[in-house]
Amino acid sequence: MRIGHVIVPAGSLDAQLGFYTRLGLTVKFRDGDRYAALTDGAVTIGLADASQQPVAGRTLLSVQVDDLDGCVAQLVAVGATAGETVTGAHERRVVVFDPAGNPVVVYERLPATDS
Repeated sequence: MRIGHVIVPAGSLDAQLGFYTRLGLTVKFRDGDRYAALTDGAVTIGLADASQQPVAGRTLLSVQVDDLDGCVAQLVAVGATAGETVTGAHERRVVVFDPAGNPVVVYERLPATDS
């Protein structure tokens, strides 16, 4: 398990990139106006437009695990609730709500494929 990134809603990606780069973060990559990843070398901040937000309008923690299904089952066993599994281009993810109702994205990376 490792903290993958913190997802921050972005209205205007250009404006938010200007803000976060002035805080000293470096842009790792950008996917058009949908998503950008910035880092300080240890933590990644993901700026996400509405189409890329797992929970609309909420800043949330994203945790990478090796076994998504097993991890989600363990979390549900201790009181979490889980949404549906979503398969994206790079990962499988589930939004899990902790016992206090806070959303956390739990995901596993998909193997890289040659296109």
